[in-house]
Amino acid sequence: MIFIAVRFDVRPEYSDNWLTIVDDFTRATRNEPGNLFYDWTRSVDDPHKYTLLEGFADAEAGAAHVASEHFKAGMETLAGAIASTPEIIHVEVPGQGWNAMAELSPRS
Repeated sequence: MIFIAVRFDVRPEYSDNWLTIVDDFTRATRNEPGNLFYDWTRSVDDPHKYTLLEGFADAEAGAAHVASEHFKAGMETLAGAIASTPEIIHVEVPGQGWNAMAELSPRS
């Protein structure tokens, strides 16, 4: 699996509407055959920072994502709303998604 984490520093005037701004891109990516997950979070410490966690089945699925028309359109849209170049972690990991955490489970 290809695991990608990207941190975005969003311009203040776009922070509250960020999820709307990225909605088309998010929906299109989630519909890609090789996408395993595509999840946004907002920082609890800085309302202008968002983190994207992405999982793709393999390198080919990741390459298809980057080559897609919605990726190109998304990059154009995002460029107008970010305050700085995003930070990224891009690694290949074993498995095909999330696993259960062994150290914690809900109480009965």
